[in-house]
Amino acid sequence: MSDSLNFLDPSVLTGLDNLELRARVVVEGFLSGLHKSPHRGFSVEFNDYRQYHRGDDMRHVDWKLYARSDKFYIKQYEDETNVRCMVLLDTSASMTYGSGKMTKLSYGVTLASALAYFVMRQRDAVGLMTFDDEVRNFLPARCRQPHLMRILRALATVEGGKKTNVVKPLTDLAVSLTKKSIVVLITDMLDDEDRIISTLQNLRAMGHDCIMFHVMDADELTFPFNEASEFIDMESDESYITSPAAVRKAYLENLQEFLDFCKKQCQTSGVDYCLMNTAEPLDQALSAYMSKRAKSF
Repeated sequence: MSDSLNFLDPSVLTGLDNLELRARVVVEGFLSGLHKSPHRGFSVEFNDYRQYHRGDDMRHVDWKLYARSDKFYIKQYEDETNVRCMVLLDTSASMTYGSGKMTKLSYGVTLASALAYFVMRQRDAVGLMTFDDEVRNFLPARCRQPHLMRILRALATVEGGKKTNVVKPLTDLAVSLTKKSIVVLITDMLDDEDRIISTLQNLRAMGHDCIMFHVMDADELTFPFNEASEFIDMESDESYITSPAAVRKAYLENLQEFLDFCKKQCQTSGVDYCLMNTAEPLDQALSAYMSKRAKSF
């Protein structure tokens, strides 16, 4: 694993306005922290080919492989790919919270962009769904460079929405998926966690590989507030005035119980669970997750 000092602070990423550049920087960062893995679907090496047939586009011939074997092989794309990945991004109002330079939504957008860039780099197919209480944007999984640009453009224009309904897009997706896929959910889980996890379990039972990136702000995880404050629910506008010292212990205990529940319920049903702290370098967090995932195969 690379030294953590080599990873990018989230505040640095916010200075990269070009989302493609930001995604590329994150991917190159976490790849540098990975050992090679032979596994497909979030693996490091692309290894799928088929023999050339008359009429195939010669631009897709692997010339290095030809030099070694004296035979023509075509890299597999789109419908021929073994892996399809759908990235679902929660854009609800609660995701717009941020105590630092990067909000949960900005962190989620960067994560979604990096994953799309990475999957496409493997010549696998990737799609995108953004949602709050409704599906706001849907791009089916494809494996073409122009499609990646469409995904990045969609992510670059994402805005915070309304209330959260995580179950609806997951349910809609379950109906539309005709092939086994990797389903990646990026959310702060500020919804009915039982229903969310149950829906992910259903997707898992259908044969899909499910991953949840649980994005939380550093202040949500540590509750560093001291003075009497007004806390406002960003989705319902309800407000509470309280002394942080009076509720800190109970808050942190309830938070830990919530996090433990999410992790345990996901793990027992075969759903990957990864807690993401917006204060931590994204490339470092992804590197740690990818290494762990590779070892689990």
